[in-house]
Amino acid sequence: MSSSSSTHLRVVVATGNPHKVEEIAVALRFTGWEFVSVAELGGWDSPEETGATFEDNARIKARVAHERFGIAALADDSGLVVDALGGAPGVFSSRYGGEEATDADNNAKLLREMVDMADANRTARFRSVIVLIDADGTEMVAVGACEGLIGREPLGNAGFGYDPLFLPAETPGRTMAELTMDEKNAISHRGAALTALREKLIS
Repeated sequence: MSSSSSTHLRVVVATGNPHKVEEIAVALRFTGWEFVSVAELGGWDSPEETGATFEDNARIKARVAHERFGIAALADDSGLVVDALGGAPGVFSSRYGGEEATDADNNAKLLREMVDMADANRTARFRSVIVLIDADGTEMVAVGACEGLIGREPLGNAGFGYDPLFLPAETPGRTMAELTMDEKNAISHRGAALTALREKLIS
């Protein structure tokens, strides 16, 4: 699998989140590559994410999408890892506040869990694992991380998930949700994983 393996490659992104599709399309600007959401292809039954790791869950989603649509599929599984919480929310990041939790619910629970923690103990990182499955079933894995701290209140509205609470080490004083798309892709966990994937594809 490489960026020049086909004049046209349609890739379904195994997510219901349009923000992720946009980030991925921006980062992987290969001539002839087209990224589509599962919704654009008629939808799917999102698989249960039963994996113990981000890679496990990314592979589950990528394989189901590949089998469902019969084309190349890309899936990302990512989440927030907070040191003082023993790695939580981890693989449960999207449902930290409950199975039907919204981003606001998850952020509120995280703030409650960390309400009395000193700044020095608020270290955390976003981690991302991407699994890309070519049309022929060939798999490729890329990983990325972004170090930072958990803030004390949500700031910014340009991101999603825990972005309003996460203060990247590389952008002091600004949360992930206060960054532009280009700034976020340059430092984010998903951006790092996409960069690693891009390098593998062009090598």
